[in-house]
This record gives sequence, structure tokens and C-alpha cells, in this order.
Amino acid sequence: MRHPLVATSLGEASPSSPRARAPQSPSESLGLQIPAVPMSARRQAWQFAAALVFFHGSEYVLAAAFHGRRNVTATSLLISKQYVLAMSFAMLEHLTEILIFPEVKEYWFVSNIGLLMVLIGEIIRKLAVVTAGRAFTHVIRIYHEDQHQLITHGVYRFMRHPGYSGFLIWAVGTQVMLCNPVSTVAFTYVLWRFFSKRIPYPAERTSYIPSLMSF
Repeated sequence: MRHPLVATSLGEASPSSPRARAPQSPSESLGLQIPAVPMSARRQAWQFAAALVFFHGSEYVLAAAFHGRRNVTATSLLISKQYVLAMSFAMLEHLTEILIFPEVKEYWFVSNIGLLMVLIGEIIRKLAVVTAGRAFTHVIRIYHEDQHQLITHGVYRFMRHPGYSGFLIWAVGTQVMLCNPVSTVAFTYVLWRFFSKRIPYPAERTSYIPSLMSF
């Protein structure tokens, strides 16, 4: 057995030698501690991404199925600049709260309620699209077309604007699912004002059109 001094002189680090210590990360060297991302927060982020992909992808597929692929553009994905900003703000809030208030993301019961809202909103929205068929469009129509007809069966028996209602429930549900208190309030307020202004518009301008299936 070699003497510790001999081993050190030959270039082998002893257990107490600084060379044997694990290297420090940049955050540790600066005295910063980055909290680990909670499992619930990671699950919420994956669910949020899946909800976005499925919603927008299915909107495009259904529009192409009912109106023909040649008549469908990228607008059927329902992604606008305002929408991107809203969802970006939601993700920014989610990440900020993970770093500052990680315990907020641990409310599994609240997150599961949001997930349920996402599913319910998605179902209502898609039932509206499938029931209306070609009468459903992502653009407000102010002129009569042959396929316009008053839809009174299916989900339209229970609500006048299931497309709007489904999207409202879905969008707010995504924020409840993320446990985003600020975005939940903001999404609810903005969407409620948006639909309250949008719904009367076609009703006034298209009183002679027996259909109101836009969006």
C-alpha cells in the first residue's frame, strides 16, 4: 500500500483532495438554487400541449372534411397573433409560478377540474361542428348561401351557440388545468367580452339567413 503523500505526488487525488470533489454547477457557484420542476407541473404542461395540438388539428381536419380541402386555408387552424400572445402569456405565467410559487401547481384537484373542462369543451365544440356540417364555418357569413339552414337538432336543441360555448369552456379549462390564476381570470374576461360582441353581429346583419354557425 502506497503512502498518501506518494500517491498524491504521482498525480492520484486523495479523497480529501479538491480534485476529488464533484464539479459545481453555474447556479451553485453563484449561490443560486433552482427548484426542481414538480411532477404535477410537468404533467400539466404535457396535457396543455396535447390539448392545443388536438384542438387545432381536429378543427382543420373537420373543416376539410365538410368543405373540401381546396376550400380550407390555414385560417381553419384558428391561430391568430392575439391567440399566440395569449397562449404565450399563459406559458410564461406557468413557468414563472413554477420558479416562484411551485406549490400553486400542486393542486391536483383544481388541475383535474381544468382537464375535465377541456374535455367537455372539446366535446361540445366538435358536436357543434359535426351536427352543423357544411353550415358550420370559421368565418362569419353575412350573405345567404345554399347550405345555410337552421339547425335545431342535436346539441343545438340545448344551446344556441355550442361552438362558442365549447371553445369558451375549453380555453378557460386549459388555464385551470395549468393552475394559472391570472390567465384563468384574463381568459374568462376577454373571451366573454369577445363573444358577447360577436354573437349579436351576425344576428343583426343576417336576420334573413336561417343559420348562425360561424366559429
